[in-house]
Amino acid sequence: MLDRLDTLDLHFQDRRHIIAAYLYPHADGVALIETGPGSTVPMLQARLAARGLTPADVSEVFLTHIHLDHAGAAGHLARHGATIYAHHVGLPHLSDPARLLASARRIYGDDMDALWGEMHPVPDDQLVALNDGDTVPLGGEPLTALDTPGHASHHMSYVLGDVCFTGDVGGVRMPEERHVELPLAPPEIDLDAWRESLAALRAAADRHGLTHLAPTHFGLYDDLPAHFERLESAIETADNWAARKLPGWDDGDEALQDAVTQWMRSRASDHGVDGDAWDRYERANPSWMAALGLRRYWTTQTA
Repeated sequence: MLDRLDTLDLHFQDRRHIIAAYLYPHADGVALIETGPGSTVPMLQARLAARGLTPADVSEVFLTHIHLDHAGAAGHLARHGATIYAHHVGLPHLSDPARLLASARRIYGDDMDALWGEMHPVPDDQLVALNDGDTVPLGGEPLTALDTPGHASHHMSYVLGDVCFTGDVGGVRMPEERHVELPLAPPEIDLDAWRESLAALRAAADRHGLTHLAPTHFGLYDDLPAHFERLESAIETADNWAARKLPGWDDGDEALQDAVTQWMRSRASDHGVDGDAWDRYERANPSWMAALGLRRYWTTQTA
């Protein structure tokens, strides 16, 4: 299966190794796992063209979740005929992304359009809802959906052959780095659910004989036991940091963002991440965003 799988680097913000889409040509068409945001559509089209393809050749799109860096270009591909598969909870936001976009604009403000570009609605007749354990045949090879909340309640991972596409629930990791970082974007961070999803990924690795993980940020990794251990450590470290720091926090949002950035950078440095690699981690998973996610998580946990 690996010989047919192609990692498309979408060069988000003109940087390598930030956001990937995964291309899988099969006997009945061409599948894409993740689309990237609307802002990287030109690069997506260029990557397809380099392989002799156009957006019209993409028959299926599988989204791990509906956040803009993963699903923003789904409507563009639907306009060219692709069928869009996603978690059943996330589907309404693909049909009508107005609320999703309004929420994102409140966070990103004037940077919204430059970062994410346009997101077009997907017609209902091109949307397919997925539940845990559903399979979709791709030229005779079944793709299996795994319900893996934690980063988002509507998060799916996908098993195809001996590869698992983990979206954000498998963590953020840069090529040639061992550091695994938790993407902690608000509003649905749930570390208990994340622990359960990690257990589900480990079980899937044994059940399906997985050899590689493919997080959207970024690339293929074959050291599954070590990766899972680092992901588990990241979950526990985040929970412990929040429990130590957030009760009674009254120093304001800016100070919280500074504290989270310092903590995340120190942890990355301990794992050998240098300045350039840190910049890529930061672009894929901004620490100021993690501060918002951790604060919301802690608030909901203690409400």
